[in-house]
Amino acid sequence: MNTANLSRTETRRRSRHITGVGYHVELDLREAADLSADTFGTRTTITFDATTHATWLDFIGPEVMSVTLDGTPVPVDHDGSRIQLVGLGAHNTVVVDARGRYSRSGEGLHRFKDPVDDAVYLYTQYEPADARRVFANFEQPDIKAPFIFEVSAPETWQVLSNRTGSRSADTVTFEPTLPISTYITAIAAGPYHRAESSWSRGDLTVPLAALCRASLAEHFDPEDIFEITKQGLDFYHDTFDFPYPFGKYDQIFVPEYNLGAMENPGLVTFTESYVFRSAATQAQYEQRANTILHEMAHMWFGDLVTMEWWDDLWLKESFADFMGAFTSAHATRFTDAWVSFANRRKAWAYLQDQLPTTHPIVADIPDLEAAKLNFDGITYAKGASVLKQLAAYVGEDAFFEASRTYFTEFAYGNTTLANLLTHASAASGRNLDEWAAAWLLTSGVSTLSFTGTAIEQTDPRPHRLAIGLYNEDSDGTIVRTERREIDISQTSTPIELPTAALVLLNDDDLTYAKIRFNSASLDTIRSSLDRVADPLARGLIWSALWNCARDADLAPSIYLDIAEKFAVSESTIAVLSSIVANTQYAIDNYVGHAEAAAGHWLATCWSHLETADPGSDAQIVWLRAVAAAAQRSDARSGQILRLLDGALPIEGVDLAPEQRWMLLRSLSATGDVTTEQIDGELITDRTSSGRNSHRAAIAAQPTADAKARAWADVMDSDDLSNDAVDATVSGFRAGGRRDLLAEYDDSYFEKILGLWSSRSIEIARRLVIGLFPQQDSTEAAEKWLADHEWAPAALRRLVTEQADHLGSGLRVRAAFRG
Repeated sequence: MNTANLSRTETRRRSRHITGVGYHVELDLREAADLSADTFGTRTTITFDATTHATWLDFIGPEVMSVTLDGTPVPVDHDGSRIQLVGLGAHNTVVVDARGRYSRSGEGLHRFKDPVDDAVYLYTQYEPADARRVFANFEQPDIKAPFIFEVSAPETWQVLSNRTGSRSADTVTFEPTLPISTYITAIAAGPYHRAESSWSRGDLTVPLAALCRASLAEHFDPEDIFEITKQGLDFYHDTFDFPYPFGKYDQIFVPEYNLGAMENPGLVTFTESYVFRSAATQAQYEQRANTILHEMAHMWFGDLVTMEWWDDLWLKESFADFMGAFTSAHATRFTDAWVSFANRRKAWAYLQDQLPTTHPIVADIPDLEAAKLNFDGITYAKGASVLKQLAAYVGEDAFFEASRTYFTEFAYGNTTLANLLTHASAASGRNLDEWAAAWLLTSGVSTLSFTGTAIEQTDPRPHRLAIGLYNEDSDGTIVRTERREIDISQTSTPIELPTAALVLLNDDDLTYAKIRFNSASLDTIRSSLDRVADPLARGLIWSALWNCARDADLAPSIYLDIAEKFAVSESTIAVLSSIVANTQYAIDNYVGHAEAAAGHWLATCWSHLETADPGSDAQIVWLRAVAAAAQRSDARSGQILRLLDGALPIEGVDLAPEQRWMLLRSLSATGDVTTEQIDGELITDRTSSGRNSHRAAIAAQPTADAKARAWADVMDSDDLSNDAVDATVSGFRAGGRRDLLAEYDDSYFEKILGLWSSRSIEIARRLVIGLFPQQDSTEAAEKWLADHEWAPAALRRLVTEQADHLGSGLRVRAAFRG
């Protein structure tokens, strides 16, 4: 039995018997800079009340040296995941002395050595349940407690946690936290570069800090980070009417991070990919701002008020995703945030919601493995879309009033769906049970179409729907000339609409549904999409076109034709980025003549790279598009080589290391650069990013030896870090060379079960997804699933989803063959 995979049933039983918990955690990290030392000392003192004779603590580590109960040593009963405790009284003090292991997978206490200056950095990442890799605890979100952390580390290091600390020699002792769950406690240590500021409102002053590795300091822009942070604190202070409760607000950008960010109160962690080493577009700055505001929203939705168990993960993630876009649009310079949301975040949700593994927003999460995989497009983007619809349905005033009363009642506690609905119903004066049943407790996405006399709906649900009628104005621009807003709930809703050049269902993006175009509207789009004036309308059109292509309702050739004609005129950079990514995906997966289509698209991208405004965001996007397309076609390899060598300058293109590696990997995939050239690039860029880019470029080489080495590196060894695994996998798959990769298909299906049991779930997930064979049928995957009905549900889910992605592409190809 896998005792590490905690179940909802057993944790619910434990929380009924364990109360009044408090922690004092002592970590000895003084030898962390010595990479030969792979473990650290961890001592946890836990006080708690119990109404049971026996329970267990969670701890995943190589050794538990001793356990004492109320001062008396007791036998150590540790199976690698749980420490059994017996002989409990009403009031208990347990002390656990153990050794934890430094992580390379981004789970637990991750250790990273910077190749630029040999500095060592540490940070923790726990969600959903990896605090137990660092200290013994009750690892479940509904046992909240105050924590005191005491960390010993080199005296020259920054040492951080959720609260402010005081240093004595090499030990920093942090103030007790407010009651929080184990998964949002945090530690970071190392010679981090630090910038400081503060935010004040009335008597409340919140110290702010932004940190990154020292070798990235020249690229760090804390002023912009602080600007967004202060705008967010202003907005949430006013909107939630509950002052920020967690003292300081540090934001630290860390290496080899598995997520975009994590909402640890007082010490928010971010991927350092948000520290831009090369030219970044406004869409990237917008995404970073959205992430900052998403994590900040969690200080209330998730940290202050926390779900009881992972079934209600949406209570924090859907709200934070909604608030990230809402606050960006209302409080920052990114006033078009809803355009990006409609085109990118909802695309993620629509994709996830059509998989055979889709689930309701309020999901059934029986255990931790299921929880780990439910940080998905349903929980985030669909949930946020539905909350946006709810705000439109009950009104924003009632929506935020419900939030305020919810925080007041449940501060520092745990909740379920019923608790939120009670407050939302009271604030709005509406019974929301039917709304919740239709939107939160069911899965799937409706498709809306206009027949000329009615709105037709598959998978019917209640929608508040805006219908936009668009026509040419006097200067030829296509503008909205009429808007209707209606409620629909049936399969067919009769409606009379005047004739229009373009009928746009779900105008203003009020609801969560795919849309289809009538023939007249599609004709207008194919001839005049660039003349649609409103950026949100254009974004919705592009999103709908992509959904049609994915669903085999629109020939891929038509989507490619529209992209060829109109992508260059798209001024919203987030939308443009999506268009070029979707176009490349269509070429790789939906067309039967991929090489020819890739060459044609590459020529288009190269032309736009040369003619884009020098140094513009669009030029950056087209450079990335060139690199992506060049993996499948060598038609421009000569020009790309001369661009890299400086022999073919393009005004505005000043290649930074990341951009050079991007182009080199593409040339490597087509066999147009040598190993010596790739190695030479590494000499000029010894950063961690450079080393992983080098790894990817070597793995991309179109030779049997290169693929064999890459396969062995990730499948036969567990030595690589999470980022190195990603780089190797991406290089292995670069170029889509089935002639080189097909020989690994059988081995993949033979080995994934062993990978799942022997690797951390994070690394195993990356390998199962990244190495899934792109065959000409789904038979092998279906056979594996049929033969392994007993395999872990989380692993079966990943294989099922990858098989469905493959099958979707095959279905589109078959539908439009020839």
